[in-house]
Amino acid sequence: MRTIRFPLLETEMGDPWPVRVTVIHGSKPGPVLTLLGAVHGDELIGPMALTHLLGSQFCGTDRPIDPDNLAGTIRVVPVVNLPGYRMRSRYFPDGRDLNRESPGSLKGNTTSRVAKRIFENIIKGSDYVIDVHTAARGRTNLPQIRADLADPASNLIARAFGIEVILDSLGPRGSFRRSANEMDIGYVTYEGGGANASDAGAVQVVLYGILNVMRSLSMISGNPSRPQARLLAHGSQWIRADEGGLLDMRTPAGRFVEEGEIVATITDPERPGAIATVISPVQGLLICTATNPYVNSGAPVGHLLPIHRGRKTVESMLNEDRVLVPSGTDGDPPWREETEVDEIQVEGEWFEGSVDGGWHSEINPPVPQVSAEEEAES
Repeated sequence: MRTIRFPLLETEMGDPWPVRVTVIHGSKPGPVLTLLGAVHGDELIGPMALTHLLGSQFCGTDRPIDPDNLAGTIRVVPVVNLPGYRMRSRYFPDGRDLNRESPGSLKGNTTSRVAKRIFENIIKGSDYVIDVHTAARGRTNLPQIRADLADPASNLIARAFGIEVILDSLGPRGSFRRSANEMDIGYVTYEGGGANASDAGAVQVVLYGILNVMRSLSMISGNPSRPQARLLAHGSQWIRADEGGLLDMRTPAGRFVEEGEIVATITDPERPGAIATVISPVQGLLICTATNPYVNSGAPVGHLLPIHRGRKTVESMLNEDRVLVPSGTDGDPPWREETEVDEIQVEGEWFEGSVDGGWHSEINPPVPQVSAEEEAES
């Protein structure tokens, strides 16, 4: 195992932003798996999880990642967007989103130049990539995997990750995921928790999922864990506020809600005593909820997978509060064969073609120079 400093910029003057890249070469041949954190600098679940992964609990003799027993190579970059991380910001210092500039250009703007170096030197040599994200500012995600299931390599590791919610979608334009898929590199995005926040459960699910993928690829010994069921979502619905004011979410991400159920209330300091309710339009599973209390009429407050088929199966996975606790949060689930995993198709379309297309500036205002479209999916 060795760690190098990879400069994000080739420059003789100024800060080249050297990021830590740890490479673990196994003693046996196998695939190259690259693990990325903090492509958005304020998304901390990746740095936390990947730092744990490189610790003594996982690496070393007789540990899950023992180089003597490892097949293939693991490359770990806990913090990709180093300047954004230092600024506690999603963006690069020029106000752009690194995950909208891929594959980049060495003659382009600052962020585009960095994207080019990352893609050419880190992503391009990979067989598979797991990119760890959280929701953007103002919201929080139920742990989920996003992947283009039409891409065989991405489909393989999306299912192998071992959690319940998989969102089948193309990566946003300019994302590393889309660029990698165009080169037949298997690439999945993990989403869990929120920006500038710690979430022990979301971190634990990342570690669980990475080890599952490595077992599925025969990089390490052992059998991968599998969930009771998978929700393979091809679309979603949005829950929107009809009034403006201060939002009080009553239902967390992961909660199964009924059609007509009150999921939030809105109050207005200018009208003491007045309360507006926010109602779920359909029954389904909340995969993301707003955390920013400031809302306007029309603002999204919840992102929902409508469940029309497999309701009984979904309900069997809920806890006493009717919340889905993802596999890996509290240890491995009971062993089951792949043929024993129920797959529930969630049909529909993504708003404006993007998983996160429904979130907009009223919940998550962009910084200067960044459009609302660029604020979409992580």
